[in-house]
Amino acid sequence: MSEIAGRIAALMGAYYQANPQGGRGVLFGGMPGVLPAHVVVLGGGTVGENAARVAAGMGSRVTILERRSERMRYLDEIMGSNVSTLMADADSVRNAVLAADILIGAVHIPGARTPMLVNRALVKKMKPRSVIVDVAIDQGGSVETSRPTSHSKPTYLKEGVLHYCVPNMPGAFARTSTLALTNVTLPYVLQIAQHGIPAVFQESKDLARGVQCFQGHVVCEPVARAQKRESKALDDLL
Repeated sequence: MSEIAGRIAALMGAYYQANPQGGRGVLFGGMPGVLPAHVVVLGGGTVGENAARVAAGMGSRVTILERRSERMRYLDEIMGSNVSTLMADADSVRNAVLAADILIGAVHIPGARTPMLVNRALVKKMKPRSVIVDVAIDQGGSVETSRPTSHSKPTYLKEGVLHYCVPNMPGAFARTSTLALTNVTLPYVLQIAQHGIPAVFQESKDLARGVQCFQGHVVCEPVARAQKRESKALDDLL
């Protein structure tokens, strides 16, 4: 789902940059003598990588902000020359956000609330009618001015910037999303059917890592922290 959401984020950014949709009117790939759109991606994980792939493939200039040096090296190796990576420190984030035509919030911390990286004051200073696509809105969002929208009313204007903050973005492309998800999850369903619960958690460490709650206890630490509850180790409960 993160792969799909990342790809959709780039498409929505390009679509809402059009003047009829309320954007600045900057074409993703530019034209000879005219610079292409500058797409800034906050986070170089699965969402960020896929957003950057699509944006770069359409000819835009892409900047990915990431904290992990090994991840930046990987992205530098696989991306084209129109994609650059920056260490996501406060100054780099600020400068990149101010230069963005399209800002994609792609930070994801499994089970926990997304850290807020862009405050309202910084949004006010962005280019008028630039576009924010906050993929992380499912877990709180990475921009202070972000709030959940819907597929029927996906955008709103705040501080002069167009916001697209739809939770469950893959739902807009339900056929592809469903087939992709079932391709990945079917082997786990078969494992559960074969071994049953809780025995399957001993057989599959992947499934065990995905457990959020078991026997009335929260076993995922990030979820427990977000809910201000105590967590228990799954192995202890088994």
